Amino acid sequence: MTKKIYLILLFLGITLFALNAQNEIVNPVKWRCSAEKIDDTHVNLIIEANIEEHWHLYSQYFEMGGPMPLFFEFEESDYYSIVDNITENPAPKTIFDDIFEIEVKYFEKYAKFIQKIEVKSKNGFTIKGTLDGQVCFDDGKCLMLNEEFSFDINGGSPKTDGNLVDVSKKNTPIIITENPFSDFKDKEQSLLVFFLISILFGFIGVLTPCVFPMIPMTVSFFMQDTKNKLNEKLKAIIFGISIIFLYTLVGVIVSLTSAGADFTTVLSSNWIPNLIFFLLFLIFASSLFGLFEIPTLSGLANKADRQVDKGGLISAFFLAVTLVIVSFACTGPIVGALLVQAASGNFLEPTIGMLGFGFGFALPFTLLALAPKALSKLPKSGGWLNSVKIVMGFIILAFSLKFLSNIDQNYHLNLLSRDVYIAIWIVLSFMLGLYSLGKIKFHLDSDEKNIGFFRFIFAISCFIFSIYLFPGLFGANLTGISGLLPPKTTQKFDLTINNNINSKEAKNTLCESPKYADIMHIPYNINGYFDYNQALNCAKNQNKPLLLYFTGHSCSNCKVMQSEVWANPKVQDYLNNDLILTVLYVDEKTITVSEEEQFVSSNKKN
Repeated sequence: MTKKIYLILLFLGITLFALNAQNEIVNPVKWRCSAEKIDDTHVNLIIEANIEEHWHLYSQYFEMGGPMPLFFEFEESDYYSIVDNITENPAPKTIFDDIFEIEVKYFEKYAKFIQKIEVKSKNGFTIKGTLDGQVCFDDGKCLMLNEEFSFDINGGSPKTDGNLVDVSKKNTPIIITENPFSDFKDKEQSLLVFFLISILFGFIGVLTPCVFPMIPMTVSFFMQDTKNKLNEKLKAIIFGISIIFLYTLVGVIVSLTSAGADFTTVLSSNWIPNLIFFLLFLIFASSLFGLFEIPTLSGLANKADRQVDKGGLISAFFLAVTLVIVSFACTGPIVGALLVQAASGNFLEPTIGMLGFGFGFALPFTLLALAPKALSKLPKSGGWLNSVKIVMGFIILAFSLKFLSNIDQNYHLNLLSRDVYIAIWIVLSFMLGLYSLGKIKFHLDSDEKNIGFFRFIFAISCFIFSIYLFPGLFGANLTGISGLLPPKTTQKFDLTINNNINSKEAKNTLCESPKYADIMHIPYNINGYFDYNQALNCAKNQNKPLLLYFTGHSCSNCKVMQSEVWANPKVQDYLNNDLILTVLYVDEKTITVSEEEQFVSSNKKN
């Protein structure tokens, strides 16, 4: 059974790894609507907001030119009429924003908004509406809000018809801020996905040529004392916990040395760590392909093994140390790949990743130690174990390109365009499919005359993925994996570029040629600026809202958002004609801004 399920584990690992690379939008504000009767003709529409810790929701009422205030809109209807403006409770906090140089108002933890209406019908009806606003985290990242709500008055029914009535001021410029190096995803859900990925990779680590043959030898250690069963079970549990502890300790060390947003920014954008990670992934892949073996620390392994011979409960711990050291020749590339991926994300991810890997790695050993009779059901060692290493080699080789792409994008080298990147992935996926069918052989592979069902399904999946990637050579969005690919602006041959009349006319809406347009570009034929002052002056001249879009060359979440939102022709038309867009790259490395154009915040950061 193990011989068949390793392909399923690999497939699930690839799927979860890809899903984890996509950033999921968090919803830090939970809304609740209710209606409160005042008298026979008046009702209060109540909208309550529960705001998560460290987030704040901007009020409706403060000076223009800053963050986006809250807007409420209600459907027009003959069944009711709006009375007065929406009231806010409790009173919002007021602070001076040193970036926009105005006073802004916002709520923390909780806010209640009350709109009084006059009811003009005794029949039941429903009031529908929308709200738009902005909510920001303490570290500066912000999200735009767009919610729908409804109120049933006098039992609801029928639905109201008509346009939306805006009960707040709508002449404030729209401002969106986005921090590309902060996760816009639910962190608990993201860490859970990464934890599950790590567990899968731990299972895969057991199914490698260095580890799988050690199972009988290791488990036999717990079968020596046949008289004291409780003692042997206790040893097995200590053994499993020790493996988890050792791997988690590695993760804790990496987490402690990679804490902080500045460190994450450097890992994501600087050429030195990205080049190191790219080379490490190449080394790991080469080792998995059998080009060389990563040497084990034989001295430490021998010392740990001598402690095992002394017996006692402590011997289970040293047996775990010996296993971890000896198996490193095969698990090293997998562990290294997980740590590299984790180190460039949330600072907790290395710890979570190694905890999951250690759990997945220790679980089979511990279960077999507790129930040694199950050893007889394990398949024999063979060439299929080497296949696990080869498949992992293909996966790690494919993901190595992401670090090379980060360098290419941040320093405008124009060496690895989106279509070339996709072409390499197509070749690797197709080769992996051929390998799974036995059409490609490596020197440690054994001859297999028959291809099993699960191996056949895995091969088909690889070929399907190649076909899925193929339209990307001509500019297709490939939304499902857009966060892993270079941006659309690097596509050399794009058949999807929208050259309609509206897009051509939109270019004339800009007041002047954008600065830095020779090295920076906006995808999907959208026009805008890359300099705040230039965009602000144009917005004032044309009396249009100014949209600030903070992004990054190596920001995966930004590419996903663009693929899912900006690719819509209606959104493109709106961005081109109804406002002035300025795209501000926070990880730009090649442009030097003069001191006069720099802004230094109160925390002394540019």
